[in-house]
Amino acid sequence: MTPKSEHLSEALHAYLVAQGMTPDPIQLDLIAETQAALPDQAGMQIAPEQGAFMTILTRLIGARNIVEVGTFTGYSALAMARGLADGGRLLCCDVSEEFTSIARKYWDRAGVADRIDLVIAPALQTLRALPTDAAFDLAFIDADKEGYVDYWEEIVPRMRSNGVILVDNTLSHGRVIDESTHGSSSVQGILRFNEHARTDARVELVLLPVGDGLTFARKL
Repeated sequence: MTPKSEHLSEALHAYLVAQGMTPDPIQLDLIAETQAALPDQAGMQIAPEQGAFMTILTRLIGARNIVEVGTFTGYSALAMARGLADGGRLLCCDVSEEFTSIARKYWDRAGVADRIDLVIAPALQTLRALPTDAAFDLAFIDADKEGYVDYWEEIVPRMRSNGVILVDNTLSHGRVIDESTHGSSSVQGILRFNEHARTDARVELVLLPVGDGLTFARKL
């Protein structure tokens, strides 16, 4: 099954995707390989409509410097790399050689591998080693939910004014409003992050019903 925004039926999702930037053969192959090679983790891949949104947004803001926390098999990185301004760079932070080995193949096929710097290490370690000046135009957080607040705190000071931060899975499959699931460390991480970001005076934000919930924040 193609990943999709959760509240959409299969038929409505197919219509929605067909009316916009539809996945090309490289993206379709990446979806298929992810599902075949990693059936238990394939749900971690973003939906095609989210990827299209991220490509357009990257182009719209003229992003030249992007950071991603949590790369998985590379669909989101591919989407953003395709939208980078000339000479732009995308820093990808992940801990899995297995997952990102798939990503590298498709970045090569798409001709964007030369724009992407992949660091295999704990993301906090990578982020804390970066300069502290406001350099990033766009950031995407899609990793372990327990770490979201920590990633946010490293990224926000490094965003330029009017830079955009996207944070994935902030509806947690609807579990944010299901108290019977609130004992989960993952759900607790999302609840803690959502409240932390909502009250952060450094940004303004909206939570969009895209994928499994996508928080869209603008650095003031």
